[in-house]
Amino acid sequence: MNTKLINFSKCIWYLPSEERTDRPCLYYVKGDRFSIAIDAGNSKAHVDLFYEELNKNNLPLPEFTIITHWHWDHTFGMVYTNGKTVTGEKTHKHLINVSQWEWTSEAMKKRLEKGEDIYFCDTCIKEEYQNLSDITVVTGDIVVKGEMSFFLGGLTCRLFEMDSPHCRDSVFIEVKEEKVIFLGDADGEDYYDNNGTYDKERVRTFLNYLKSTKAAYFMLGHDGPTTYNNEIEYMEQELSKIKE
Repeated sequence: MNTKLINFSKCIWYLPSEERTDRPCLYYVKGDRFSIAIDAGNSKAHVDLFYEELNKNNLPLPEFTIITHWHWDHTFGMVYTNGKTVTGEKTHKHLINVSQWEWTSEAMKKRLEKGEDIYFCDTCIKEEYQNLSDITVVTGDIVVKGEMSFFLGGLTCRLFEMDSPHCRDSVFIEVKEEKVIFLGDADGEDYYDNNGTYDKERVRTFLNYLKSTKAAYFMLGHDGPTTYNNEIEYMEQELSKIKE
């Protein structure tokens, strides 16, 4: 397990994912004026580790943290982040709902029975949190409908809402100067709305979007950076496996 910050380029760093409790990669983009983070992680411990690594590398804490989608591993650290958090409108609606959930073993069991949550997340949450009462879910400070741009100083970050194979509330973040697009978990199967499988039309639409971009790299939620060609090839393979 690598818990060290990795320098991807002159202005992008990331903390690698951790499989044990499904911690995603946490990304950091530094402009001349201010910096942003991509996703908030799944707990205080996750945020603390990220910030500790930023401090070790003499990087200022992010003024904004942009959330790629509502799933717990990307959002439960929001309450502990520095500065302001930014979500899409659809993500905001999901977080309003989750913020009302009770965090007891009994309540979690009932959500599984009703299909409101899934077993994989339930298991990882209990592994990450020794005390379920420590869970605090909040909504974002800034809610974006459609798209929004941040001018970091020398860098332009454009975030925009988009449907994806993984969830219906994805927010992608493009850094044009770096030819990079942060996708979150967008290329994964949908475990909440599609029984852990791909919807062919959503995959096809997503693949067409990827092909239309001028990105050199796509930054993934759990797998880290991948090249344009590798991501296109992967999604074409996944599309070919889906039966009509």
